[in-house]
Amino acid sequence: MSDCAIDENEMARYVRLSLSEYFCDLDGEEPCSGLYDMVINCVEKPLVEMVLSQVGGNQSRAAAMLGINRNTLRKKMLLHGIE
Repeated sequence: MSDCAIDENEMARYVRLSLSEYFCDLDGEEPCSGLYDMVINCVEKPLVEMVLSQVGGNQSRAAAMLGINRNTLRKKMLLHGIE
């Protein structure tokens, strides 16, 4: 593993910490009913942006790195307003 790689457990810890803060901020109120979609969308945009940056904007390489096809990548880019 390279020095800049984040351990999978560490990434999960960041998600747990962020969700813990979210629930704390609710202060007893009910969370939104679309919590799953909210979290996925919050993670997906920076993921796609970072992978595209790493491959110099090459959509074919980014899609391969993400394990999705190029059309799916393009749909996600459009959904998140990524050029």
